[in-house]
Amino acid sequence: MRWFRNASVVAVAVAATLGLAACGGSDSGDKPAAQGKGGAPIIVASFNFTDSQILAEIYAQALEAKGYPVTRKLNLGSRELIYPSLKSGELQFIPEYQGAAITTGFGKEAGKTAQEEHDQLAKLFEPSGVALLNFAAAEDKNTYIVKSDLAKEKGLTSISDLKKLDKVVMAGPPECEKRLPCFLGFKDVYKLTNASFQTIQEAGPRVEQLKSGAVTVIPVDSVSPLTGDPKYTVLKDDLNIVPTENVVPAVTKKVLDERGADFANAVNAVSAKLTTDVMRDLNKRVDSDGERAEDVAKDWLGQAGL
Repeated sequence: MRWFRNASVVAVAVAATLGLAACGGSDSGDKPAAQGKGGAPIIVASFNFTDSQILAEIYAQALEAKGYPVTRKLNLGSRELIYPSLKSGELQFIPEYQGAAITTGFGKEAGKTAQEEHDQLAKLFEPSGVALLNFAAAEDKNTYIVKSDLAKEKGLTSISDLKKLDKVVMAGPPECEKRLPCFLGFKDVYKLTNASFQTIQEAGPRVEQLKSGAVTVIPVDSVSPLTGDPKYTVLKDDLNIVPTENVVPAVTKKVLDERGADFANAVNAVSAKLTTDVMRDLNKRVDSDGERAEDVAKDWLGQAGL
């Protein structure tokens, strides 16, 4: 859910980010392309968070297993950095999240269902030469958590219930402050006049501040292991500021035209087996258990028969 920054700043950041992609926090960022089926490697990208990197590895490895050459550009950053390179063809494949792509990538209000979002996003991408394949059942969207002891003491079950508190401090990445599915929604939709925002870029320090009681609420991914941790309570988004966020592969039309139906079928076969529970388990294995994204991706693909 990211809004576009100044175009000149984005251009410089993209050049720097892509040039350093091999150092961007993924062990497979400079992994050699697999050989097979001819042609230039398909450039698969990811955003700079765990779930996106796992998904990129899953799709990349599934394609390699079918003989397609792949080059990875993982852990690149936000949409502000990635979209210009996707639209130019420098990047060719990224697992996207439908609602966030619409609201953040294009500044539009998202549809009410996954199919509506799919149709809407396909039209938004079309002028840039980017198309969508089938969306998955798996979702990863902003979820808001508080400490369970506070939730029990104050009767907090929904975001609206935060009105019961004298003071609410949300901690999040800087872009959250001005996004409707994040802090802006707390202010403009939920009308939380008792709420303030604190910028904390990294997820780990945000969790530590929540644990200490220095902040009241933080956004986490819905596939985060924290959503199942009894120490934390997930607040219901009762006014629906966060759209549905089904995973969908966004692929340049050039790649789709060159690779044909077999390529699309290979990607769609992966999406058909991805669920939110699957992604929550894989995220836990990386974030909590310390496994590598490429290893958990390989393991799941084997179990799924892909």
